[in-house]
Amino acid sequence: MPRSPFIVSEVTPELESEFTELWTQARVEAGATEEWAVRSSTGERVSEALRRPDVRLYLARSGERFVGYVVLTQSPLSGLSETPTVWIDQVYVVPSARRGGVAKALLSTATRYADEIGADQVASCVPAEQKESNRFYARLGFSQYVVRRVTTTANLRRRLTGAQNDASVQTVHLRRSLRARAARSSARFAR
Repeated sequence: MPRSPFIVSEVTPELESEFTELWTQARVEAGATEEWAVRSSTGERVSEALRRPDVRLYLARSGERFVGYVVLTQSPLSGLSETPTVWIDQVYVVPSARRGGVAKALLSTATRYADEIGADQVASCVPAEQKESNRFYARLGFSQYVVRRVTTTANLRRRLTGAQNDASVQTVHLRRSLRARAARSSARFAR
């Protein structure tokens, strides 16, 4: 097997600022404002992650330049399972280094970590709209396991308690209905 041109290193406190810089860049690229991304990454979040035994952060370097990172976590695939699973929480590669093997080098680290902890499985949650990422994982042998659906706690509570029937929701439905009727009515007169 040819040697990777990338060096992947575990993030240590000495590499925390380099990781944070790439993490901020990834958040901006995902649509966050630069101000928000910088503000949200300047706290102790990365330091706390580095202290957790179930989280591993790795950086990929090409020459003197850091070109990507992976965040791995360890937990069972299911709450009732005892077998550990390595979860690929985040993978990011700078745009200029994409399609060059950086992500594969980072995921190789995931397999080594899985071997280290005795995990039989490596899992990743990839948003459905990220077609390139889904293809990438499929080419590496990842298959669909579940469809995750997410909602806010407040929304779920509201739906479970039947609050959708309260007056404000009924008013919104009534307004929409009246608008639809008015639109249909004006369309008839326009003919």
